[in-house]
Amino acid sequence: MAKRVHNFNPGPATLPLAVLEQARDELVDYRGTGMSILEHSHRGKAYEAVHHETLARLRALLGVPGDYAVLLVQGGAHQQFAMAPMNLLPPGGHAAYVVTGRWGERAIAEARTVGEARLAASTEAGGQYARVARDDEADVDPGAAYLHYTSNETIDGVQYQRVPAAPAGVPLVCDMSSDFLSRPVDVARFGLIYAGAQKNAGPSGVTIVIVKNDLVARARQDLPQVFRYATHAAHDSLYHTAPTFNVYVVCLVLRWLEQKGGLGAIEAESRRKAGAIYEAIDDSPEVFRAPVERESRSRVNVVFRLPTPELEAKFLAGAEAREMVGLRGHRSVGGVRVSLYNALAPESAELLAEYMRAFARSA
Repeated sequence: MAKRVHNFNPGPATLPLAVLEQARDELVDYRGTGMSILEHSHRGKAYEAVHHETLARLRALLGVPGDYAVLLVQGGAHQQFAMAPMNLLPPGGHAAYVVTGRWGERAIAEARTVGEARLAASTEAGGQYARVARDDEADVDPGAAYLHYTSNETIDGVQYQRVPAAPAGVPLVCDMSSDFLSRPVDVARFGLIYAGAQKNAGPSGVTIVIVKNDLVARARQDLPQVFRYATHAAHDSLYHTAPTFNVYVVCLVLRWLEQKGGLGAIEAESRRKAGAIYEAIDDSPEVFRAPVERESRSRVNVVFRLPTPELEAKFLAGAEAREMVGLRGHRSVGGVRVSLYNALAPESAELLAEYMRAFARSA
């Protein structure tokens, strides 16, 4: 059996072993067709079956209403930082952004290259983010084209445990990349959801977009075809060559999620994994410091600091010696980051919590 480490990488992230094994077994000869899924035409029956199954499973898992389009596109969330305002921000209009971390900063910066993007609220304090924004902090003009927020900030470890309120008639746009498919979502509360697949849904290279049809219908038409949501919706995300292998792996992950019991079961497991790590942090406050306010703590990216850089380095080296990888915090903030995505086994989180307790006793 191949060696498998405890993979806490923040993305691209760990994938289910069963998915990797099936992809391996089908790699050379996909279902008796005599060639790999990598070699199949995106217009052929074999791939189109995978493609449409993926869209259908996304709809079923999330309960996507019929008046929404589900799209599979490329370019990652960074491309959506631009595509959302390109499509939804009309000339002379403005959009509102709530910023609770580094990815929110990038989203509003990109939107400002397209048009007017107003900062509705920011929780930055002293160069750091430690909480989500309260609804009463957000100054959103009722005439805004949309209100954008990031549901989970992977770098800062800040996560919304609720859906923020938007003024009546203002569509809610959410970058859900890092907690997508980690819990049930009421899609009907959003105008647009986008998520890079490489955290919970599959490999890097494919991005999932869920957008309400009326927003697609009134989106700007003076864009290159490839950047229009309407183009991808009209062609079932097959306007051009799709990232076929990536979509195939997403399909396998969606089947795995269903076998696990769906998003309710996934959320319960996510709570258990995060609870084990936060308990280890809180039990040793003299060694581990969680900078995020309790109500805003992320269940998928747990961040913490140790008293000195030297102690952090010792902790990370000890973890790696125990085959726990990917725990170093983002280069912009340092510290430790524990990414607890769907495919990470609960046993990995429990082993890390045990190591944290042992480290605290010896520190």
